[in-house]
Amino acid sequence: MKSIGKIDSMNFSSEDIENIFYSDDYIIEAVKSIGVFKPHRWSKAFGKALTKNMIEAKILHTSNGLTLALKRYAVSKSKQTLEFAGLQAYNEKSKLLKELLNELIAQLKHSYITRIDIAIDFKGKVSNKVIKALCNDREAFKYGNTTYYKTKKEKKSNASIDIKKYDKSKKENLSYELERLEFVFKGQYFKKLQIKDLKKAFKKMEKTIKKFAGLEVKIMSFKSL
Repeated sequence: MKSIGKIDSMNFSSEDIENIFYSDDYIIEAVKSIGVFKPHRWSKAFGKALTKNMIEAKILHTSNGLTLALKRYAVSKSKQTLEFAGLQAYNEKSKLLKELLNELIAQLKHSYITRIDIAIDFKGKVSNKVIKALCNDREAFKYGNTTYYKTKKEKKSNASIDIKKYDKSKKENLSYELERLEFVFKGQYFKKLQIKDLKKAFKKMEKTIKKFAGLEVKIMSFKSL
């Protein structure tokens, strides 16, 4: 029986992606731009600091109370990156995020995918069989609530893929035990993949998960893809 993999986060990149949000349903707040620097607003919205490689940062506010990150990086100054994070959380915000993504996907179809997080949830603990497979050529190290699995060559960063495990029940204060295994696929993994072609990458990601974790996984799509 195959495990279910769900898209928990997606980052999209294209030129001036904010143009699709010029309507009464959205407000765009600049926090890092020419003559503007409000790092406390970013930290309050997303729980993390602005990074040095961001040359522009904006917060997208929606009419139903969502906040999304809009970023421009030094390595690709002509493109903006829109971040959908927490699509598979166990709360109302996750439901609203999925609804918004489904509404926008047609307008984003020619944007490039720069990151996808595939979440695989386990009732109780991630099985020892999976942990053993992950540790065949990777080492586990824990930082806070999260355990990362990295090869000796990777050190702290990998431009293609990250693998991590964490206690989802603790993170979201659930009444039952739940661990999440997450595969973070980054831009170099996809090599200029547009959203309209995302389904073509599902098989590749499923094979990668099988290779590293020994798991047969079926990645679930969104209804609008």
